[in-house]
Amino acid sequence: MAIVTLEDMKSHLGIVDDADDDLITAKIDAAQAWLEAQLGYELDETAPADLVEAVRQQCAHLFENREATVVGLSITETPAAVADTIRNHRRYWGYPDGSE
Repeated sequence: MAIVTLEDMKSHLGIVDDADDDLITAKIDAAQAWLEAQLGYELDETAPADLVEAVRQQCAHLFENREATVVGLSITETPAAVADTIRNHRRYWGYPDGSE
């Protein structure tokens, strides 16, 4: 279950029409799957606000940068971005189900 809705993501991106709904939905799913792989566990509707925002940021990145590389631009990751947020919630040890 996606923790970011299509409507929420469209608002985040500033998109008002429905032309890219399928693409945005796919990017939401991909962003959440990537985040879950980095965290080591699945997210649900009780996910903390900073992880919801991390999914939004990752989704926006995937939507705006649809290729694996960016040419001709200077890009810098902002402090407290997705990687920093994940670091605060990552499961570094224990069993896959979260038990110790």
